[in-house]
Amino acid sequence: MPLRQASCTCGQLTATTDAEPGRVSICHCLACQRRTGSVFGAQARFPAASVDITGDSTCFMRVGDSGGRARFHFCPVCGDTVYYVIEAQPELVAIPVGAFADPQFPPPFVSVYEERMHGWVRLPEGIEHHH
Repeated sequence: MPLRQASCTCGQLTATTDAEPGRVSICHCLACQRRTGSVFGAQARFPAASVDITGDSTCFMRVGDSGGRARFHFCPVCGDTVYYVIEAQPELVAIPVGAFADPQFPPPFVSVYEERMHGWVRLPEGIEHHH
């Protein structure tokens, strides 16, 4: 498995792994739309033990619709989110797919909060749907 590195725009905060993602998903919730500035968030989850974080981050705790909490870590210099940890799954690190800047990154196989999906979005064939 090749080494993958995610980083913020300025390069100060990085997350590096040589693991395969256990889950690649897209989320259509309004919070992910706001966080990314796009119509959905795309993220990949990795075993925490396989991810090496370097650089300083600022943390924001977000409480989801279900009451679940996640700690989003973003660069204090450029503001990009580089990783987050879901409180109920501390053994995993989620990394926004775009932070890898790799067009060959594996496609998502799970789609959540589809009731908030923009009508023009088209999903990959065979993706698992959650409304």
